[in-house]
Amino acid sequence: MNRSAPIGSSGGETTATDDGLAMLDDYDFVLPEDRIAQVPIEDRERARLFLLDRSTGRRLAADHDARVRDLPDWLAPGDLVVVNTTRVLPAKLLGRKSTGGAAEALLLPDGPGDASHRRHRALVKCRGRLRRGLAFVFERDGRPPLPATVVEVHERGEVSLEFPESLDPHDWGDAPLPPYIRRSGRAADTRDRVRYQTIYAREPGAVAAPTAGLHFTTGLLDRLAERGIGRAELVLHVGAGTFRPLDARALAEGRLHAERFELPVATCEAIERTRRTGGRVVAVGTTTTRVLESRAAPDGSLRPGSGTTDLFIRPGGRPFRIVDALLTNFHLPRSSLLLLVAAFAGREAILGAYREAIRDGFRFYSYGDAMLVFDPARGDRR
Repeated sequence: MNRSAPIGSSGGETTATDDGLAMLDDYDFVLPEDRIAQVPIEDRERARLFLLDRSTGRRLAADHDARVRDLPDWLAPGDLVVVNTTRVLPAKLLGRKSTGGAAEALLLPDGPGDASHRRHRALVKCRGRLRRGLAFVFERDGRPPLPATVVEVHERGEVSLEFPESLDPHDWGDAPLPPYIRRSGRAADTRDRVRYQTIYAREPGAVAAPTAGLHFTTGLLDRLAERGIGRAELVLHVGAGTFRPLDARALAEGRLHAERFELPVATCEAIERTRRTGGRVVAVGTTTTRVLESRAAPDGSLRPGSGTTDLFIRPGGRPFRIVDALLTNFHLPRSSLLLLVAAFAGREAILGAYREAIRDGFRFYSYGDAMLVFDPARGDRR
């Protein structure tokens, strides 16, 4: 994480050979360590809610302590909330090399495997060079040690690990928390397995949570429905690219790591009904936004289907065709997620909002607070 420059400053020098990466300096900021949420709050929907008027770029109700539980009050009957029902895999393995050094592996859902779970693509962290034949032993309380061997080395730090036949290594896995959430051993594993998962998660396949959805409870969903606010679903399996910084290639080509998605016919039909009646399409998170905008045709129609998307939404790109409002967490500097939100609301508006959020003690990143970016005038249908 780069925290080398004040929010909104350039933070670095433009080079003739890397204009794309230099552009990211405009999305860099300093975040005090104590603003990075290390644990989830006890009640999901009590997370704070920063309200940003998309039409003016200004904060709404700054003197009001809004919470995610208040979401039904800020949306309106006829709006549609769209959520990502991906389920996070217990994909983080902890153990050691056969020679004794500590090792950590992140099993990747989009890599080659077989029905016996014997071979998995993975990101491995350990001292020394990764090479074929390197052996590991992964451990989990209550289970016998799990051996694994590197059988192939790929680019960008990925390897193929081979495990004993008929054993699923996910049975030894922990929640794949991002590196800025620090844990000592496995003390908090039980809590993280529950809380680093949305309550509506169903489709296994992600290695990171769609974090805006972590704030929802059954009670909040019920209150949204009682207010006449609809709900629709899609799937985007967050992949390994979410752990990697943006590089020059992604910025030059305008494409990100590919992630698997499924957009049902029923969701497209619900969105079309909502738009016909003047309601707003409210995307819960950047993952939901990415799927909807990936499947949007130039005329604004939406195509159901499944596959992969490598869409990179950033300032200066094409206009948003489907999403009218966005519920999102506070994101890392210089990240594709921050660029997506800036594309939706405007760079100055987002950086200004982040300055206020830091000043007012909002909690950042996966277990942190939320922001609703919307046009309140469009929702005045009470």
